[in-house]
Amino acid sequence: MSAMFGMIIIGLVAGYAARALVPGPQKLGLPKTFLLGLVGSFIGGFLGYLIFNTDLEDGALQASGVIGSIIGAVIALVIYLQWKKRKG
Repeated sequence: MSAMFGMIIIGLVAGYAARALVPGPQKLGLPKTFLLGLVGSFIGGFLGYLIFNTDLEDGALQASGVIGSIIGAVIALVIYLQWKKRKG
């Protein structure tokens, strides 16, 4: 239960940090901000796996720490905003 609570907090912190770092309006509510942080954590974990070649036994798809989650969430938010701009 404690790990789940920690994951929720890190997801929200990473999502809000990404929204603060990326300029422009983002119309995301609390659930989408959490999802952004969660997706960012896995992007950060994947990038850490590729760059540092660590945690080979865990595989390429893994969660990362707070800094990796924020970096991944920024990447995910920029991609989402570009996709939304093209869509309509």
